[in-house]
Amino acid sequence: MRLTRQTNYAIRILMYCSANEGRLSRVTEIAGAYGVSELFMFKILQPLVEHGMIETVRGRNGGIRLGKPAEQITLLDVVKVTEENFSMAECFDTGSECPLVNDCSLNGALHEALDAFFAVLGRYSIKELVETKPNIHSLLGIQAMPTPALAN
Repeated sequence: MRLTRQTNYAIRILMYCSANEGRLSRVTEIAGAYGVSELFMFKILQPLVEHGMIETVRGRNGGIRLGKPAEQITLLDVVKVTEENFSMAECFDTGSECPLVNDCSLNGALHEALDAFFAVLGRYSIKELVETKPNIHSLLGIQAMPTPALAN
């Protein structure tokens, strides 16, 4: 199965916001970090906002941020809101003309493979993707948060 470009960048938007935790992210900055158009990024934001993964803050100093903790957003969550079709073969589609569609070993095997794919995606959170890259801030051009001064 090949994920769409929209799903790929939806995951990347969430990763950026997770890496930029504690601050608002601007779509302009995210688009620049990944080398894609702002218009494309705005299009991708809609399902993420609708499903509570991203919150928008309006106004001059507005931006976007995660709508819930990064550890609560799995890859499966993102894939399910950004992908339109999980048909792995033509026979998965409704209205298939194949006479074996209801009693086919291939159909069963492909459904099992899709279930395994979903199970793996469900095990990985956005937080885990970000934490495995200790240099993610520099890769994305995000300034590290200053460490608070310790009180004596």
